Amino acid sequence: KMAEKQEEPSAAQNGEPDNAEEGEGKKKKVKREDLPPFEIVTGERLPAIFFKFQFRNVEYSSGRNKTFLCYVVETQGKEPATCRGYLEDEHAAAHAEMAFFNTILPTCQAGARHDVTWYVSSSPCVTCAQRICEALRKNKGLRLTIMVGRLFMWEEPEMQAALRSMKEAGCKLRIMKPQDFEYVWKNFVEQEEGEEAKSFVPWEDIQENFLYYEEKLAEIL
Repeated sequence: KMAEKQEEPSAAQNGEPDNAEEGEGKKKKVKREDLPPFEIVTGERLPAIFFKFQFRNVEYSSGRNKTFLCYVVETQGKEPATCRGYLEDEHAAAHAEMAFFNTILPTCQAGARHDVTWYVSSSPCVTCAQRICEALRKNKGLRLTIMVGRLFMWEEPEMQAALRSMKEAGCKLRIMKPQDFEYVWKNFVEQEEGEEAKSFVPWEDIQENFLYYEEKLAEIL
């Protein structure tokens, strides 16, 4: 069984600025309920601090309550094209997986075949898994491979059933290997300006945790 030192994320690691409470009289942070219900952050590269915290393949994902989704879409049509970027949940009501189908896929050539690869910090929730199944059944030209850093609530029977239903719908589910984390680091993480690209530094238990999750996923599927 893996053991993780409990880490509490800083606000910045969780995608919020560290100085959120600075200012005259230290303004109170806006309550989550008061925030707009659906806001998605999109871009080409995510800050390194988010990657190092959110993508870490620990067992107990303390404080990691967002989904970061890096995508590559290869369109096999009259005009072959590749697009890539990332989506991030901004608030609890927004899910990056849903946003991909609502905002990214519709911009790709209609009627063409799309080979899509996602690199996500954790596997989809039950609702997103259902949406993925629907999208794959409706769009016969869509091929989806999901590389996940961690399995989300994998001990729950309904979550296990959701993962199996995704496989049945044609989705390929894989656990990210150390090489996959390195790929994301090189292709989707901001490098400091003026510096040579820093090489990926694997965390201590990256291989052990990959094997742990790979075994769990194999048992479920």
